[in-house]
Amino acid sequence: MLAAFRALTKTDLAAVVFAVVGFYLAGIVPSVEIAWVVGFLLLTIFLFAFEVVTVDVAAISIMVLLGLSGLFAPLMGLGQGLVPVEHLFDGFASNAVISIIAVMIIGAGLDKTGIMSKVAGFIMRIGGKTESRIIPLISGTVGGISSFMQNVGAAALFLPVVSRISARTGLPMSRLLMPMGFCAILGGTITMVGSSPLILLNDLILTSNKALPAGTAPMETFQLFDVTPIGIALLIAGILYFVLAGRFVLPSRGNEMLTGNDASAYFAETYGLSSFEIREIRLRPESTLVGMSVDDLEQTWRIRVIAVEKGDGLRLGADGVDRSLGIEPGTTLGLLGTEEKLKRFAEENAVDVKPDLELFSEAMSNTKAGVAEIVIPPGSSLIGKTARDVWMRKTYGLSLLAINRGGTQITFNTGGVRNTPLLAGDALVVHTTWADLTRLTKDRNFVVVTTEYPHEELRPHKVRAALVFFVITLALVLLTDLRLSVALLTGAMGMILAGVLSIDEAYEAVSWKTVFLLASLIPLGLAVEASGTAAWIAQQTLTALGDVPIWVVQAALAVLATFFTLVMSNVGATVLLVPLAVNMALGIGANPAVFALTVAIATSNSFLIPTHQVNALLMGPGNYRVVDFMRAGGIMTIIFLVVALTMLNVVFG
Repeated sequence: MLAAFRALTKTDLAAVVFAVVGFYLAGIVPSVEIAWVVGFLLLTIFLFAFEVVTVDVAAISIMVLLGLSGLFAPLMGLGQGLVPVEHLFDGFASNAVISIIAVMIIGAGLDKTGIMSKVAGFIMRIGGKTESRIIPLISGTVGGISSFMQNVGAAALFLPVVSRISARTGLPMSRLLMPMGFCAILGGTITMVGSSPLILLNDLILTSNKALPAGTAPMETFQLFDVTPIGIALLIAGILYFVLAGRFVLPSRGNEMLTGNDASAYFAETYGLSSFEIREIRLRPESTLVGMSVDDLEQTWRIRVIAVEKGDGLRLGADGVDRSLGIEPGTTLGLLGTEEKLKRFAEENAVDVKPDLELFSEAMSNTKAGVAEIVIPPGSSLIGKTARDVWMRKTYGLSLLAINRGGTQITFNTGGVRNTPLLAGDALVVHTTWADLTRLTKDRNFVVVTTEYPHEELRPHKVRAALVFFVITLALVLLTDLRLSVALLTGAMGMILAGVLSIDEAYEAVSWKTVFLLASLIPLGLAVEASGTAAWIAQQTLTALGDVPIWVVQAALAVLATFFTLVMSNVGATVLLVPLAVNMALGIGANPAVFALTVAIATSNSFLIPTHQVNALLMGPGNYRVVDFMRAGGIMTIIFLVVALTMLNVVFG
């Protein structure tokens, strides 16, 4: 019995606790409908918090279960399903979902034109090399950009920009990336299209209006810039925080910069990959290596085979070298490793070492190939898989040399690097051709950190077209009553028709995981509202708080939203808490729309631990640890709550 208990995982114990809580609440709620909806809420929170499945799979599963409630209503003690089947998929056609798709396409279009590189050049021209000037410029720029595109997209776009600035100014990336990431999140509160919760808010308000008590005036939806004073105040507070206190709260772990042509010092310091060299060797007929596979050779001598010539053409990069490739007499190999290991390899095998690269001189020149750094972003399909599982060298043209994971380095010198499952935020050191690396900039499984390598500029001749349609989109949003989704989709389609993006690139720019997550959660919000669950929870919360001022209830709601967004998606937290906020406001005579907005803004208060996609993205490149976020993010969380609540009451009071 004791052994069985010890075998239980943290997830198993949490499932038991959630089940017990669910059965308890089912016994005290006023109706069967509320009991079932509370059960679905608890199941959603459990799946999100403990990542039993990915968040999009969890959301879709909940939507399907809600749909099945109509079929099994008699068995569940219900008169009808919790959500009418004809409205189950309304989320996929909602204003919020279409708006998010369009924003992602517009952001990708601006990126394709090379505008971001011009922004980096401008920052370096006016910012000099001092941290106190560079941080406000980078953070302010990213904050402004993220006000019109998804913050994780803005952070991903600016990651190479920060790398370039770090390389040219000598400032450690660890002191630049966290301010940039935090301000990308803060910038999402400047407009109603800056973050998923704010895009979703108006749809949730319209849904809540349908369930308002008789005689209650419907809530007005928010316009694009209604939240701008609040967002700007938050962004300024964040910038000032890092300018004044950055030297105390930001880590400094060496100059974590990276360029494609001169990376030796960086890799020696960050990964312990010192003195790595590339050598060309030719096997003699009597060599013991004959008959070996590339995999056997690499595991035996802890070196990397990056090129092969067997008399049938040069093999290099993707679809060139793979671990099953056999070695034959007369084979010429391009090897990468430390000087010591390459020397030992040559001494123990019958090989001829060329003094310089000959066959591989052109293909392996600095203009064609080199060592680079890439990051595994949240949402990558490679998470949980090893380099061997995905045949990384054959599939992507990447020879994996090292993984940097929160300050821990796993290298090919120590072994095991290709058998290590990848995690979000992992920074990978790879040898690759620049052509393969350029292709990876379009692959959403990676974020390429290396910037200064020879590669083709994307579409600078389309800058004017991209800006024209961006301005048209803003004009439609600001000057007309056109629905937000239609206005944004106008700009997105304009960029596609103008050739800024191809339609395939537009599809690739959309995070379909986010789309399905958002669309699948909308029916749950409808069930929470229509069943009376939100009203019941609100009443219980107000009873627990007692007779307190309105601002105390609002502050408690903001703290609750902050907690929820740390353990689940900000979209999920918004869907669950907006109906609750509306009913709490009605119960105390406050403005329900302002309370709903409080939730949508507070779900951006995700700095304490690296659970937000932006923070997870920056963990590897910044060489951050969780304690770094707790130290800097703890103070930022308090500042956010104080500034947001103050500005909400000043602007809408």
